Amino acid sequence: MKRLILLPLLLVTSGCVGAIHPAANQSYLLREDAEVKRFANPKLFKNLPELDGQPIPIALYSFTDRTGQRKPSSTLASFSTAVTQGADAYLIKTLQDTGNGKWFIPVERVGIDSLIKERQLVRQMREQISGEGAEPLPPLKVAGIIIEGGIIDYNSNIKTGGTGARFLGVGPYQQYTQDQVTVSLRLVSVQTGEVLNSVTVEKTVLSTSEGVTAFTFFDMATKAFEFDGQQTSNEAGSYAIRSAIETAVVELIKDGETKNLWRFKQKETTNETK
Repeated sequence: MKRLILLPLLLVTSGCVGAIHPAANQSYLLREDAEVKRFANPKLFKNLPELDGQPIPIALYSFTDRTGQRKPSSTLASFSTAVTQGADAYLIKTLQDTGNGKWFIPVERVGIDSLIKERQLVRQMREQISGEGAEPLPPLKVAGIIIEGGIIDYNSNIKTGGTGARFLGVGPYQQYTQDQVTVSLRLVSVQTGEVLNSVTVEKTVLSTSEGVTAFTFFDMATKAFEFDGQQTSNEAGSYAIRSAIETAVVELIKDGETKNLWRFKQKETTNETK
């Protein structure tokens, strides 16, 4: 009789455990293709006006983590940073793709040392081959605006909570945790050093956990059966940072138009005559 009781329970628990791992035994994990997204939040750029004029050359020297935060852990000390150390790649990509490349022309300044060394090598090789009359390299493109900023704040567990209910020892529960990342951007004039515009954007990182528990006695209340299954979903911190950067760029563009830094292209209207 005991074997007959335990066998269905084992089948139920094994089935439930397999169900809460959606990535288990899935063939798509072996695919090598990758999805490329221009923006983390394309809706921000859907109705962005066009620039009235030529694209603006802009330079980015650094966009780093200013928080010094480490990944939160309740069990041990973590040496991994809480946010990415390569956020400058997100910012350059956003500037490059904004308005299909018709708003900004990012110039390479993050790796300026490597660029200068490579240009020196090219010049030396040309001089060795052609002598003093070697063709010089064209001058580097300069920017009229420098974009500065960084990730200035990261707060973990700013809000936590959860709900749950049980009936006869069986019931679901849900828990959530909110983190917050703050990004700052500013535009600086190369000619005067004046800060032309500055924005600060906050983005919430949400993590949720859902599960079900069961606890009951059987066999004359001398043996207990307990089951706990859960599934956790964490919003990627890189997505939150990228979304905050994109929001900051859009706000810089909108604020710059109100401060007469540039103008939006007016839509052409046609008069229909019968």
